[in-house]
Amino acid sequence: MTDSPPKRASWARFLPLVIVTGLVAVFFAALFMGDPGRLPSAFEGQKLPPFSLSWQGQEEALTNVDLATGQPVLLNVFASWCGPCRDEHPYLMQLAQKGVAIYGLNLKDSPDAAQRFLSRLGNPYQKIGSDINGRTAIDLGVYGVPETFVLDGRGRVLLRYAGPLTEAVLKAEILPYLQQ
Repeated sequence: MTDSPPKRASWARFLPLVIVTGLVAVFFAALFMGDPGRLPSAFEGQKLPPFSLSWQGQEEALTNVDLATGQPVLLNVFASWCGPCRDEHPYLMQLAQKGVAIYGLNLKDSPDAAQRFLSRLGNPYQKIGSDINGRTAIDLGVYGVPETFVLDGRGRVLLRYAGPLTEAVLKAEILPYLQQ
């Protein structure tokens, strides 16, 4: 009689397939479930860190103190080279025309290009800061452009929305905070 190798349980040969399938399911859920624009901010419920950013032709720099106006405000991160920023711009103009205070943080942009962008499309911002090297954006936890922060009257972050504003986003995400 010869000794035959021990037989493995029949289910054991499927174990790698089960593990890979489980990992694929987890990655799929992480990528496609939930709202990618609703990325949480480390500052929700808190004030933004101190910053001071100048803008050509503007006497005073934009600072975090400017965002504590007593009323809810928006801080919109934009750039002239950003296509989605161009797409959301009409919504920012509509909000500004309705009296919403909007402040702009121009990210990694040439001041001349940003000025041309605003001259062509209109300027919805009460005050703008130029973050040429992106340092302030990093401190604020900005992933990219466009991004919009909704702040309460004391300058605390209520919401951070990553991505371009649309009519649906305004109605569902932004306006409820502004109407409080």
